[in-house]
Amino acid sequence: MNFGSNASLDLAALRESQERDAMIAQAIAAVATEGAANCTSCGFPIPEERRAAAPFARRCIECQTFLEQEKFHR
Repeated sequence: MNFGSNASLDLAALRESQERDAMIAQAIAAVATEGAANCTSCGFPIPEERRAAAPFARRCIECQTFLEQEKFHR
Protein backbone atom coordinates (compact mmCIF):
# COMPACT_ATOMS: atom_id res chain seq x y z
CA MET A 1 0.00 0.00 0.00
CA ASN A 2 1.29 3.43 -0.92
CA PHE A 3 0.23 6.11 1.50
CA GLY A 4 1.90 8.83 -0.54
CA SER A 5 2.67 12.21 0.87
CA ASN A 6 1.29 13.70 4.03
CA ALA A 7 0.90 17.03 2.23
CA SER A 8 -2.85 17.20 2.79
CA LEU A 9 -2.42 16.49 6.51
CA ASP A 10 0.34 19.09 6.72
CA LEU A 11 -1.87 21.64 4.98
CA ALA A 12 -4.77 20.90 7.33
CA ALA A 13 -2.50 21.29 10.36
CA LEU A 14 -1.16 24.57 8.98
CA ARG A 15 -4.66 25.94 8.41
CA GLU A 16 -5.73 24.89 11.90
CA SER A 17 -2.72 26.63 13.38
CA GLN A 18 -3.39 29.80 11.37
CA GLU A 19 -7.05 29.84 12.42
CA ARG A 20 -6.09 29.35 16.08
CA ASP A 21 -3.52 32.15 15.87
CA ALA A 22 -6.08 34.47 14.27
CA MET A 23 -8.64 33.71 17.00
CA ILE A 24 -6.04 34.38 19.71
CA ALA A 25 -5.11 37.69 18.06
CA GLN A 26 -8.80 38.68 17.91
CA ALA A 27 -9.27 37.83 21.59
CA ILE A 28 -6.20 39.85 22.58
CA ALA A 29 -7.44 42.83 20.54
CA ALA A 30 -10.93 42.58 22.07
CA VAL A 31 -9.56 42.55 25.62
CA ALA A 32 -7.25 45.47 24.86
CA THR A 33 -10.10 47.73 23.73
CA GLU A 34 -11.81 50.12 26.08
CA GLY A 35 -15.24 49.06 27.24
CA ALA A 36 -18.43 51.06 27.15
CA ALA A 37 -20.22 52.98 29.88
CA ASN A 38 -23.59 51.88 28.48
CA CYS A 39 -24.54 48.46 27.16
CA THR A 40 -24.42 48.33 23.37
CA SER A 41 -27.43 45.99 23.38
CA CYS A 42 -29.93 47.47 25.85
CA GLY A 43 -28.47 50.96 26.35
CA PHE A 44 -28.55 50.82 30.15
CA PRO A 45 -25.44 51.75 32.14
CA ILE A 46 -22.98 48.91 32.72
CA PRO A 47 -22.57 48.53 36.50
CA GLU A 48 -19.24 49.71 37.90
CA GLU A 49 -18.52 46.23 39.30
CA ARG A 50 -18.79 44.74 35.81
CA ARG A 51 -16.61 47.46 34.32
CA ALA A 52 -13.99 46.87 37.04
CA ALA A 53 -14.02 43.09 36.48
CA ALA A 54 -14.09 43.33 32.68
CA PRO A 55 -12.85 46.78 31.57
CA PHE A 56 -13.31 45.73 27.94
CA ALA A 57 -17.02 44.90 28.40
CA ARG A 58 -19.40 46.44 25.89
CA ARG A 59 -22.55 44.76 27.26
CA CYS A 60 -24.13 44.44 30.68
CA ILE A 61 -23.93 40.97 32.20
CA GLU A 62 -27.56 40.17 31.35
CA CYS A 63 -27.17 41.00 27.64
CA GLN A 64 -23.78 39.27 27.42
CA THR A 65 -25.20 36.14 29.06
CA PHE A 66 -28.15 36.13 26.65
CA LEU A 67 -25.82 36.54 23.67
CA GLU A 68 -23.57 33.68 24.80
CA GLN A 69 -26.52 31.38 25.47
CA GLU A 70 -27.99 32.19 22.06
CA LYS A 71 -24.70 31.32 20.35
CA PHE A 72 -24.39 28.10 22.35
CA HIS A 73 -27.89 26.91 21.41
CA ARG A 74 -27.54 27.42 17.67
